[in-house]
Amino acid sequence: INAETKGGKLPRIKRLSEYLGDSYFNYLANLDNLVLLMDESHHYRADRGMEVINKLKPVLGLELTATPQVERGGSAVKFKNCVYEYSLAKAIQDGFVKEPAVATRKDFDPSHYQEEELDRIKLEDGMRLHEDTKVALDIYARDTKTRPVKPFVLVVAKDTTHAAQLKSLICSPGFFDGYYADKVMEIHSNQSGGEKDENIALLVSLENPDNTIEIVIHVNMLKEGWDVTNLYTITPLRTAASQTLREQTIGRGLRLPYGKRTGNDKVDKLTIVAHDRFQEIIEAANRPDSIIRKENIITIDVGELGQPKEVVVSVSRTEEQFADEQEKILTIGPPEEKQKAQVVLDAKKALFSILPELNVGISGIQDLKKDEIKQIAVEKLKAQIYSTPQQILFAEEIIEEARKAYEQAVEEFTDKTIEIPGIMIQQCGDVQSGFLDFDLDAKNLNYQPVSEEILVKKLREQENSLDIVIGKGRIVIDEPDRIIVNELINYPEVDYDEQTDLLRKLAAQAVEKFKTYLDDNQLMNVVQSHKREIGRYIFAQLMQHFHCEVPVFEKPVVKPFTKIEDHNLSKYTKDSIHHYTETITPAGAIPGKVFSGFRKAYHSLYKFDSKTEKDFAVILEQDKGVVKWLRPAQNQFRIYWQNNSKMYHPDFISETDTAIYMIETKKEMDMDTAMVQEKARAAEQYCRAATEFTSRNGGKPWTYVLIPHNAVFYSMGFESLMERYAYHG
Repeated sequence: INAETKGGKLPRIKRLSEYLGDSYFNYLANLDNLVLLMDESHHYRADRGMEVINKLKPVLGLELTATPQVERGGSAVKFKNCVYEYSLAKAIQDGFVKEPAVATRKDFDPSHYQEEELDRIKLEDGMRLHEDTKVALDIYARDTKTRPVKPFVLVVAKDTTHAAQLKSLICSPGFFDGYYADKVMEIHSNQSGGEKDENIALLVSLENPDNTIEIVIHVNMLKEGWDVTNLYTITPLRTAASQTLREQTIGRGLRLPYGKRTGNDKVDKLTIVAHDRFQEIIEAANRPDSIIRKENIITIDVGELGQPKEVVVSVSRTEEQFADEQEKILTIGPPEEKQKAQVVLDAKKALFSILPELNVGISGIQDLKKDEIKQIAVEKLKAQIYSTPQQILFAEEIIEEARKAYEQAVEEFTDKTIEIPGIMIQQCGDVQSGFLDFDLDAKNLNYQPVSEEILVKKLREQENSLDIVIGKGRIVIDEPDRIIVNELINYPEVDYDEQTDLLRKLAAQAVEKFKTYLDDNQLMNVVQSHKREIGRYIFAQLMQHFHCEVPVFEKPVVKPFTKIEDHNLSKYTKDSIHHYTETITPAGAIPGKVFSGFRKAYHSLYKFDSKTEKDFAVILEQDKGVVKWLRPAQNQFRIYWQNNSKMYHPDFISETDTAIYMIETKKEMDMDTAMVQEKARAAEQYCRAATEFTSRNGGKPWTYVLIPHNAVFYSMGFESLMERYAYHG
């Protein structure tokens, strides 16, 4: 609006419009009902910006901005006219954006390093975090069968010269062997022409998995208006202290790739590498309005993050067997013999992919042997083969071979599978919660009036206050009981619509207590100056009368068995796969290892979260009573808890000749915690529904078992553990 074009001409908005008979600017200025909506309104706060807006003479200006402040003299000056604020801190708490975390090295002193050395250390650690996140996102997409997300790193440089130096460093052979040389780009205002157009095209397509860029270096250019969901690591280097710029930079990385939080820590987290600003951020995290929470402080383990990782898929033993057979077929010489062997293998593979889908309308896995089910399987196989876009060679031969091999395939499938019923456990109905009626215990409400000067200062300091100060010492406010109610509804547990009468009653009782020793002016003074303390006092008593009725579990629809899902595991690339009996020291390294050598397990490879889990796997392998077992993949069960907001993943499923067990191992001190017990109740509900179904259809009963860590020893018998720690609510 206030810019002049090249050559000193008036901007278009101030030029004559033949249609209007005046300039558009004058047309707007002459309206008597003009309302201005100003997006990113911190840009309008410069002196000339405000001057030209005032010339338009609007009756109302509505400002919208994520950063309601201007930078003056190196400090942030907050807007004084905010009528509503939904802060970034609130959006983080409510789960609408990623959770920001700050990372540094343990015992790191930045004063020991030159700027160039510090840049390199922060860049290297940022890339280590990036690679760790990349593997976590890959595994999450595989586990949940959702679209893959390719993360990238945003590097914030001081100026264009600094940006060029950083790019040169990243492209050098000394920086991770030059791996990122063709995966980095810089963007700043000095670029022009083809280079700028090419970089903007790369920026626009950054969310596309085919885009190879993993590092973007920018200089104060990517602020508002650039929205991506796959930024997971920000590395600020020698950046200015502008609070607005910092918040806007962090804001670029907070958008969620799947539109909501997933419950997976690394998928939901944005990491800022801040070795040299760590103390400052720690102190900021202690402030209630900080966007970084105290628990979101990460200490980088250089030894761990320095090792590259890869994704390892743990498939079933049957899949491994198929892979071995395929290798053997490749060595067969005569073409006819090779073709015949390939047809047999393809038929087996096709059958094993179809069998888990035949779980509707049957009472158990044994029904797969029936002729009518065999016919359904063959028809499904035909539909699958003929629906492929490319014609499968020897389709008729594969179908015919599948007919012949069906009975044997069912036998193998039954022998190797644990019959896990398909059951969704979830709570039904709404959570009934609120506060029971009670009278306020007001005996300790004895606040005294404060001086008028202190009162005015206090009112000005309190954010989100509805009070207005008019003239020296004169204060126009709401009624005292309504001020107290307004303070109470700031607590998320309090629902004004549901608890209006109780809130008004309690506020009125507080006011009545004040009237016993204060006159009207003193009462108003006390409520204004101590409203937060009064609100906290009443809220503490409200919580003593809080009630929450957890909804019951709905009756599930049961399928007799389900497909056993594969595991997607992360492994250090240079680390070998360990035998499950191998002793790992220190025990804290166990979660990073992949183990093999199992004879009874459904899958060939597993990871364990603790030494207790690894030791229990040894018991499962060695105990003669255990026929087969598995560690369920993340998406194997649909057992919901915490009002259907979270999904429970048991540690083990084990089968004996007479029963099937769902097993969880936990630290002894955590056994009786509310979280463990709520998960256990949901798991027991699954076992109860499964047993109810299997008892009617000739199957095995299910039992949930919760074992403390200090009960897991190699010398313990499996059956004795099951009997001693079976969960009964």
